[in-house]
Amino acid sequence: MDAVDATMEQLRAQCLSRGASGIQGLARFFRRLDRDGSRRLDAGELRRGLAELGLALDEAEVEGVCRRWDRDGSGTLDLEEFLRALRPPMSQAREAVIAAAFAKLDRSGDGVVTMDDLRGVYSGRAHPKVQSGEWTEEEVLRRFLDNFDSSEKDGQVTLAEFQDYYSGVSASVDTDEEFVAMMTSAWQL
Repeated sequence: MDAVDATMEQLRAQCLSRGASGIQGLARFFRRLDRDGSRRLDAGELRRGLAELGLALDEAEVEGVCRRWDRDGSGTLDLEEFLRALRPPMSQAREAVIAAAFAKLDRSGDGVVTMDDLRGVYSGRAHPKVQSGEWTEEEVLRRFLDNFDSSEKDGQVTLAEFQDYYSGVSASVDTDEEFVAMMTSAWQL
């Protein structure tokens, strides 16, 4: 394991020790560090942020992390890619149950879940805000879809976006059996 991998493992362990919200909390923290709203951090911002979290890295270690995850050669670290890299890899069992849930949602079978797909499998009529008249059923479906959509919120969820969402959930579930049972129950698979 090289130094960058060791640093990532150290940060991953620190996040996971904080429970289900560890990586999500880190995401919020990093977004606060991103003063210009670019969704990117330079090595200095990353180093200061990690130090605040109790992970003191020298300049070479931080630059190594930035280089590893700098996909476009800009010299900065894309927050989404970095946070995705922190998540532990998922087992085949977890990936399979996520794919099965996605297939259930993707009624058209075109590889993208849209509002039309949701109308066939998810009803918002019983939602308290629909019953109170505050939201329409359409708003409930849109908000539900937005949970899985990437930050662009284009109204279309791909399998990769769905897997990305559930990789964050997966990080907080200890065993494959628990994760599969949770997904099977939630999606009535």
